[in-house]
Amino acid sequence: MSSNPQGASQSMKPATAAKKLGIFLPAAPAEFQEGVVTREEFDSLRENPPAWLTELREKGPHPRPVVAQKLNVTISGLARAGITEALTTDEIAALLADRPQWLQAERANMAAVREEARRVKAEAEQKAAKSASAKHGAAAERSLRGGRHG
Repeated sequence: MSSNPQGASQSMKPATAAKKLGIFLPAAPAEFQEGVVTREEFDSLRENPPAWLTELREKGPHPRPVVAQKLNVTISGLARAGITEALTTDEIAALLADRPQWLQAERANMAAVREEARRVKAEAEQKAAKSASAKHGAAAERSLRGGRHG
């Protein structure tokens, strides 16, 4: 990674690049952690990931947003369960196999939140459709009235 941000067209801090790559920064090589990442280097990492990046993505440790996504819970749910550190793929698999009570509760909570979001979205779409229909009907009525008087 580049160590001199001057002259780079666009660059990002290692923490930003790690977040965008979905990796746990402290598990990345020192070279990645200590330099800046140019846009070209970042694109290269995404398009042709080196072995260390592929291994991190496969085995972890994974950052909390990735852990939450893999467990199908929220980051807050992880915190409520006392999980504040990165987990490996094996640790995540063990949790999914054991299905502790907290995981079942948080997954049910997540499902309920998603269902409520779907319901609210559908309700908003119905309101928008009714509003559009009412506006169209009123415009058509005005058009008809205008035609009779003209």
